[in-house]
Amino acid sequence: MTGPDGADAPYVVISADSHAGLPTELYRQYLERKYWPAFDEFLGGRARQLEEVRRISDEQFAKKWFEEHAEGLEGGWDAQRRDKEMDADGISAEVVFPDADAVESRTCAPFGTGLGLSGDHDPELGLAGARAHNRWLAEMCAEAPDRRRGAALVQITAPGDDVLAEIRRARESGLAAVMIPAMWMHQEPYHSKAYDPVWALCQELEMPVVTHSGPADKESYDDHLGIYVTEVVWWPARPLWFMLWSGVFERFPGLRFGVTEAGCWWVPNLLWFWDRLFLGQKGAEKLASLGITTPPSELFDRNCFIGASNTKRREVAMRYEIGIDNMLWGNDFPHPEGTWPTSRQWLARTYHDVPVAETRRMIGEAAAEVYGFDVAALRPVAERLGVTPGSLGQDDARARRAWAGHKQVGRHWLTGNDFPLAPLAGEEVLAEAQGCDGEGGAPSSSKKSSSA
Repeated sequence: MTGPDGADAPYVVISADSHAGLPTELYRQYLERKYWPAFDEFLGGRARQLEEVRRISDEQFAKKWFEEHAEGLEGGWDAQRRDKEMDADGISAEVVFPDADAVESRTCAPFGTGLGLSGDHDPELGLAGARAHNRWLAEMCAEAPDRRRGAALVQITAPGDDVLAEIRRARESGLAAVMIPAMWMHQEPYHSKAYDPVWALCQELEMPVVTHSGPADKESYDDHLGIYVTEVVWWPARPLWFMLWSGVFERFPGLRFGVTEAGCWWVPNLLWFWDRLFLGQKGAEKLASLGITTPPSELFDRNCFIGASNTKRREVAMRYEIGIDNMLWGNDFPHPEGTWPTSRQWLARTYHDVPVAETRRMIGEAAAEVYGFDVAALRPVAERLGVTPGSLGQDDARARRAWAGHKQVGRHWLTGNDFPLAPLAGEEVLAEAQGCDGEGGAPSSSKKSSSA
């Protein structure tokens, strides 16, 4: 059913968002002995914390979830069981974040340094808890090094030398990325040049810096969970614009920064808005220099990516504005809000009418480049798992025809196109885009006019 580029070759499916973590009490052996008394105190308070989690959870859902998935959930910390679940779900490789249990928080990293990693954690205990998780995670990833890349927890708001030492140690242990607090709280915001040594080291070691959803301003929400779920995708994205507009990506052009499990539906409007601001369009013309010399959309394409997790159909339809190479799919194993254990079906429902080459980028190849997977080494795994264009119901020639107009439009504020008008070319595009009242366009330094 595929087109001339044709082969129904299997997809190397890489989940850019999965989770693993020990049952909390088992982290003791990975924690320096001098922190054991503090760990005992932390465990002593866990009953109260778990009760708070249960208070806001659906008890019947939790009971059903754990009963139906008891064996599979052991893959949250058991590497062999995890491999079985990956195979059944069609996943060739994965990027691993903390906290396997997102229902009752039974796999919380020491001192709450998992998805709740915060800028305000006690600097010493925060780094100690993160190191314990990182040590265990490196061991688990080493059991299938071709198929796993772990994200090291690093509280970068702590004293600099300790932070840099942990990043180096994590890299030497085989971990591939650095997860930083989504919320710096009362510490230095990420526009501060105090973090430049961190960005410089991550650039040198080729370790992407990532945030992950989970933290939010929970203290202000009371029992209004709708507020929490509305804002929880905003907090991990916030560091992106702090770093972009403060020139971090211009000072460190090789640094990669990603926002994970916060969707990507918000990206097109922000890129449009940011490029307009950069061009001094209405609303920004009265301002002095905004502090960067490169168009925001170009910085985004070069430095940033979105680990969108179980990417929605609406988001896939926005891919020519977001940038196909910027959208990383994930199954969120073993969280119930993800696509596990039915990812094969989810992929078919989501990508059945998407061109094959674009699908390959979004569900595997882009993640491989960001996190350093060896695609050639993964191909035998992909052959065995058999997720193919045919299994997703794709007709490549038909899909390319169907999406051709949208691809021409791309980022309309850069291309000057407005579907279904025919595309303009070169400088004519830029001149027309820049002349549009209220729309803005790309300066001549813009790297590319289309994200396809």
